[in-house]
Amino acid sequence: MKITQISVFLENRSGRMRQVCSVLGQNNINIRALTVAETESFGVLRIVVDKPAVAIDVLKKNGFTANITDVVVVEMQDKPGGLADILGILDENKINVEYMYAFLEKSADKAMVVFRFEHPEKAVKVLTDNNVTIAKDITV
Repeated sequence: MKITQISVFLENRSGRMRQVCSVLGQNNINIRALTVAETESFGVLRIVVDKPAVAIDVLKKNGFTANITDVVVVEMQDKPGGLADILGILDENKINVEYMYAFLEKSADKAMVVFRFEHPEKAVKVLTDNNVTIAKDITV
């Protein structure tokens, strides 16, 4: 199952990420995972939130450039070598990872890894065929 990720394009200057987080907080939108990629002049804030449709709407209404991307969230044991095992399955099946980032699930000893694939449907099939748990929802 794919999860919606929002990418927000920001000028690389003080206070811009705070503005995004404030807008989301004021609209009761919870950030579940995030990563930031930056260059000298701009950055891309990638977030997974509990209300993506509302989030994209309020971000755009507040002047932010944002878009939606489908990502796959994989649940794995939080143990040494766990990520290497998942990446091995993907590599053996010639599935390229465009980028990824991780977070820990609060209620369990699980690590959650957000993957961006060129072909997400193929990746989901390969992972589920190899008994890897795909998160259906991370909004709890």
